[in-house]
Amino acid sequence: MSATEQNTARREPSRPAPNPPLESRPFWNAAREHRLVLPRCEACGQCWFPPSSRCGHCLSDCMHWEDASGHGKVFSFVVVYRVYHPAFANEVPYVVAVVELAEGPRLLSNIVGIAPDKVRCGMPVKVVFEDVSDDCTLPKFAVSSGG
Repeated sequence: MSATEQNTARREPSRPAPNPPLESRPFWNAAREHRLVLPRCEACGQCWFPPSSRCGHCLSDCMHWEDASGHGKVFSFVVVYRVYHPAFANEVPYVVAVVELAEGPRLLSNIVGIAPDKVRCGMPVKVVFEDVSDDCTLPKFAVSSGG
């Protein structure tokens, strides 16, 4: 490729990366290890998401992070046909879903590995991980045979 062709060659736009607040760093660190973790309250035993420094159920600040099962169901979803960011131009259509985990909390993510028109509310899903870069792994969900 000539210098002129290199200068005019179209570069793939980079995907925006999460910029997690301090409270959610354990979540993102575990995702890089292909683990899904949730904060669990030591006072009332509930899990919650998104992560915060206090339990969303009883407001206790006594919590720990624990591995989640990774199983859930599609609670709600939308199929995205419009390109809202140039980095996703080759991805449309894609599914953005609210996944209700077996542990109770709901996560906003993508449903992958299935045609968008086949996704249904109540469909059982299991977490899968997409390594976007050395520093970023995204939890996504694929159809599961059971929850």
